[in-house]
Amino acid sequence: MSTQIQDLRALVDSVKEDVVRWRRHLHMNPELSFQEEKTSQFVYDTLASFGAFELSRPTKTSVVARLIGSQPGPVLALRADMDALPITEENTFEFVSKNPGVMHACGHDGHTAMLLGTAKVLAGLKDRIRGEVRFFFQHAEELHPGGAEEMVKAGVTDGVDAVVGAHLWASERVGKVLIKAGALMAAPDAFYITIKGKGGHAAHPNETVDPIVIGAQVVLNLQHIASRNVDPLDPIVVSVCQFHGGTAHNIIPNTVELVGTVRTLNPELRDRVPELMERIIRGVTSAHGADYEFRYERGYRPVLNDEAVTGKVREALLEAFGDELVQEATPTMGGEDFSAFQAVVPGTFFFIGAGNPEKGIVYPHHHPRFTIDEDALPAGVAAFLQIVAKFNGLA
Repeated sequence: MSTQIQDLRALVDSVKEDVVRWRRHLHMNPELSFQEEKTSQFVYDTLASFGAFELSRPTKTSVVARLIGSQPGPVLALRADMDALPITEENTFEFVSKNPGVMHACGHDGHTAMLLGTAKVLAGLKDRIRGEVRFFFQHAEELHPGGAEEMVKAGVTDGVDAVVGAHLWASERVGKVLIKAGALMAAPDAFYITIKGKGGHAAHPNETVDPIVIGAQVVLNLQHIASRNVDPLDPIVVSVCQFHGGTAHNIIPNTVELVGTVRTLNPELRDRVPELMERIIRGVTSAHGADYEFRYERGYRPVLNDEAVTGKVREALLEAFGDELVQEATPTMGGEDFSAFQAVVPGTFFFIGAGNPEKGIVYPHHHPRFTIDEDALPAGVAAFLQIVAKFNGLA
């Protein structure tokens, strides 16, 4: 039996202007991770104006809203993140960031606006809902250890049966919705390496243990992890992104520092990587008479979409958008702390296309000219509403 909402388009249209207005307000007033004080207060006040929610502040800059229906049923959580990035915006539209050096360059302003729109619609349908819809307005997705982990520790997932989140995705055309069971996003770990050599005059390298040359060999040899130590069908990225060393053109330094990231989808492979890395670092440095320090920091868990929850969400998306627009997502090596919710509750995460070359909306996430096609915002509201109908029903 179909759970499709017959008046879905009218419900979405009823909040479309609000959602765009909220998104633009948030875009003009971005706040960094763990600093979302005005943002969270705006969300709290907006939710309070709907008059149907039990509101709480589980952490200083997050908000949880509970919409308890008139009949027994499951507890479904919907999540949006709210933080911005330390980027100076280069867009020229009228609602650019008013906070120098801070920008919504990843779509979190849209995520928050879409979930507020969903909440407003459902506030008017409270008596038709079975069970509970719980809204997570999360802080600090962009900065480890992440706001999701804090919210879980604060107990926001207690009693939740399923959790669903979405991300506006600029690399896909507006109108598309993409979902996949299993591994969707990677664990974004970080590493820090110090190569300890013996400095000296650049004219007499034979009297030194050159950490720059040794460090260069470490960089190259780390690529053997992906090419020779791991199954080619098991995705992994090992990227050295910083190489610091030296003070002058004629001085070989004592040390150099390498900093980078490892991205994996497979938790077992993730556990193996530090050992593989240290074996290479130890071998290269010892071969040339140098020493090293190695530190490996685990970031967010990989986003692993639960099979059953993903199946129900896929059905809801097909009911809302049809076969042509709902497509299989391609896994990405980007990370997302939504995985902290999935560690304790079955959940799924999906992508909503937000790019549009015809409008010049072509810049990637975290770019100073990033933006979204605002036609993606009502699509997000429609998706969440249909998901609620699938899980909780609208009697």
